[in-house]
Amino acid sequence: MRQHFGIVSLGLVATLSIACSKPATPEPVTPEPEPVAAEPAAPPSEKPGDDPKQSSINISDEIKEACGLSDTEAHFGYNSANVSDKDRDVMKKLAECFTVGKLKGRTMRLVGHADPRGEPEYNMVLGGRRSDNVATALQKAGLPAAQVTTTSRGEMEARGTDEASWALDRRVDIYLADQ
Repeated sequence: MRQHFGIVSLGLVATLSIACSKPATPEPVTPEPEPVAAEPAAPPSEKPGDDPKQSSINISDEIKEACGLSDTEAHFGYNSANVSDKDRDVMKKLAECFTVGKLKGRTMRLVGHADPRGEPEYNMVLGGRRSDNVATALQKAGLPAAQVTTTSRGEMEARGTDEASWALDRRVDIYLADQ
């Protein structure tokens, strides 16, 4: 009986030690890297003769007439979407015209464009950044966000073949939106 008690005791001890022991620590797993969205292709390097004063914001004649604007332009440099400080006056005049002036309550549509020297995807993004930056400048000048829509045409309407004509492709067109 002592042997039976010893075997049972040994079995009980073995069972308890297995039940109370910690499970084996699994080997650390290195997580798989998350897929990274493809970035738009980088633009070509800046070319000699690029002049940021040769690209513009084109305001429709209808808006210029209603808001009393001259042919004043805002400018974008090559591979740039920045609205210059000197163009804030034009943004302020447009914002006032659309909030308290002749075009009060109307909506404007901003269409960004790029010259054809970058990859099409990059140029589409660049045109969008240009129109978004003009919209932001207009909002900072007091235009409610609900009164402006933005889009990009990228290089789709580009006609340039040299620096002078490419500069005309780098622009944001401002139109009255259809109501």
